Amino acid sequence: MSQEENNESRRRFLKIAAGTAAVAAVAGGLPRLARAADLPHVTDADPTAKALDYVEDASTSKNPKHKAGDVCANCQFYSGGPSGYGPCQLFPGKSVNAKGWCVSHTPKKA
Repeated sequence: MSQEENNESRRRFLKIAAGTAAVAAVAGGLPRLARAADLPHVTDADPTAKALDYVEDASTSKNPKHKAGDVCANCQFYSGGPSGYGPCQLFPGKSVNAKGWCVSHTPKKA
């Protein structure tokens, strides 16, 4: 096999490997997105929710640290959409209400 054939063979292998890696990354990411919607909602009985004074509706919070307009949807720990439920780093494996609030609320950086 000549040097040129060897280089061509190497290029073909790298293209196939890169394509396979891209497909694997996309296929691996889809189930993760589907699972995020299926996460159980945080309940009032959850010990972490109690410790962080989590409420499903921020407007009902009686915590003096709550400021008007602070909701899970604009917190840096929340990674869901602007409405409904989504994952929160403070509640691993569970989802919180986008309109909820807890004492650890930290505004997202612009």
